Amino acid sequence: MTFSSQDLQEAAKQHLWLHFTRMSAYGAGDVPVIVRGSGPYVYDDRGKRYLDGLSGLFVSMIGHGRTELAEAASKQASELAYFPLWSYAHPSAVQLAARLASLAPGDLNRVFFTTSGSEAVESAWKLAKQYFKLRGEPGRYKVISRDIAYHGTSMGALAVTGLAAIKSAFEPLPPGGVRVPNTNFYRAPAFVAGDLNEFGIWAADEIERAILREGPESVACVFLEPLQNSGGCFPPPPGYFQRVRSICDKYGVLLVSDEVICAFGRLGYYFGSERYGYLPDIITFAKGVTSGYSPLGGMIVRDHLMEPFLAGTATFLHGITFAGHPVSAAVALANLDVFEADNLLGNVRANESGFRATLSKLLDLPIVGDVRGDGYFYGIELVKDKATKETFSDAESERLLRGFLSHALFDAGLVCRADDRGDPVIQLAPPLICTQEHFDEIEQILRSVLTEALSRL
Repeated sequence: MTFSSQDLQEAAKQHLWLHFTRMSAYGAGDVPVIVRGSGPYVYDDRGKRYLDGLSGLFVSMIGHGRTELAEAASKQASELAYFPLWSYAHPSAVQLAARLASLAPGDLNRVFFTTSGSEAVESAWKLAKQYFKLRGEPGRYKVISRDIAYHGTSMGALAVTGLAAIKSAFEPLPPGGVRVPNTNFYRAPAFVAGDLNEFGIWAADEIERAILREGPESVACVFLEPLQNSGGCFPPPPGYFQRVRSICDKYGVLLVSDEVICAFGRLGYYFGSERYGYLPDIITFAKGVTSGYSPLGGMIVRDHLMEPFLAGTATFLHGITFAGHPVSAAVALANLDVFEADNLLGNVRANESGFRATLSKLLDLPIVGDVRGDGYFYGIELVKDKATKETFSDAESERLLRGFLSHALFDAGLVCRADDRGDPVIQLAPPLICTQEHFDEIEQILRSVLTEALSRL
């Protein structure tokens, strides 16, 4: 069956339920339908080209249309399309686990596969709880995470998430989620707003204070992204993670580095924890491990977390039917081959300063308050008053982001995210193959649309 553009629109509106989407928004307008991709660009069903400035959803690291990954998937599917990892193994999962262990820092040597980032976060929290039970500390179940941080949509992952607006519809959630301040220096409290290093010490020490308030004997783990996504790309201040690592060690708390977005080159390294120089106990990953060519996620854990499960009858009582799927694992291996052959980590490191400099040109616009991020991962915070950093009211943000910017940027040929889960921001995370010509295109589109937005305020 071949659908025309009109057929696709009618079927989408009648049958498809879009994620995190106000379905009423398409009552009168068309649903964007993307039909193919090539390099850093995607094309809709009418042939219009868009620069994929968000890598789909922080996923398409190597770009679109890489036939070597499609061929790897086809070859694996023809040999072994599926078999579970429940008491069995298959070669592609074994080889991928070994390769990820070789790339991960320190003694993170054991890989537990999932199919998504939410499942990876869920798995890490479950492991932390069972690990402490096996060690004779059954009271440790609480998890500390940062304000506005997003860690997934499953019930456990939502309890870790620090975004009240996406949680309230599903409460009550599993107990134990505890929130601490994030590392948004642009919005730092006045008493530390003048010194980035002091701000970092304060933010890290807030984790210690939370552990003490809750009681160290009740805290299992701390969940932190290397560079926080939600709220608009908050980098860690210098020394922040080293202090957090020391605090976790002091109280016997596990440090989980949620790298569902930050792993696999987004920050110029295979793992974001490498960029910022800290060793986590668990790394959660997904998205970029396959560049989106097939679903896959997982967690990588340090050796000591595996030890209780290597003797006697202890079993990690957790599993997912499609975790470590043979086709997905084969695609991930091919994806990592492309990373090496094309030196994508080197490309990010060589060009990230140009990306930052190009986006920073937008600071001459009155509506742009801050440009922040690292690697190929940036947020642009929009403000009502640049001098005072006054943000927009909820109604103004609604009109600005959903009423204008989201549609205008897409219509201008740029896929990005206009987000108000914290203060209003535009987020950018282009494929790792991008270079200066793509940065210039992004800046030109943003400048044009933001200038029009100014005239509408």
